[in-house]
Amino acid sequence: MRLIEHMENRLGAIVKGWTADPDSQPMPFQIGFFQNGVLPEVDTYATVGLSEHGRSAQGSERLYYQELVLGVDSKYSDGPFPALIHQLAMRVLQNGALLRGDVVGPFGPIIPGSKLEAFYSAIPVYYDDGFAAVDLESGNRAVMVWMVPISRAEAAYVKEFGWDAFESELVAQSPDLMDPFRDEIRLDK
Repeated sequence: MRLIEHMENRLGAIVKGWTADPDSQPMPFQIGFFQNGVLPEVDTYATVGLSEHGRSAQGSERLYYQELVLGVDSKYSDGPFPALIHQLAMRVLQNGALLRGDVVGPFGPIIPGSKLEAFYSAIPVYYDDGFAAVDLESGNRAVMVWMVPISRAEAAYVKEFGWDAFESELVAQSPDLMDPFRDEIRLDK
């Protein structure tokens, strides 16, 4: 299955895209804006073509082929999300692949008024299992990496207790991970 078809089957149709960065320079991948996917009232920004650039993760020689996915409650989706996903993707190109549980940041509020300051690299569990990876025409397998906005305290919790403890808290507390203005979860450890 082609990458775009794989993405549009879950995220909805691409209604807008970007091929240049905020300085009008060509990007080594594209960013797509998807609407009307399988998650109601969620719009998604995702890289398209980042997976053409295999990257190893820190401490590993294995190459990973990844696309980054950032879902946002549709009432907030016209924020600075194309620039955010661009920054995250450039971080992958410069520093290596993101593995489950990796945290990027914190760098300050992702958008004005938000308590969320970092991004957590996760399996896209809000979607069916088949969405997590796709075979590319190149013969490589691309993994969909869900970039979940998290707070400074949540980022510290991941660092101290690990991704499995953090994801257990997410399951137990069930926050709306698509809301960029959500409250941070309770972290009692």
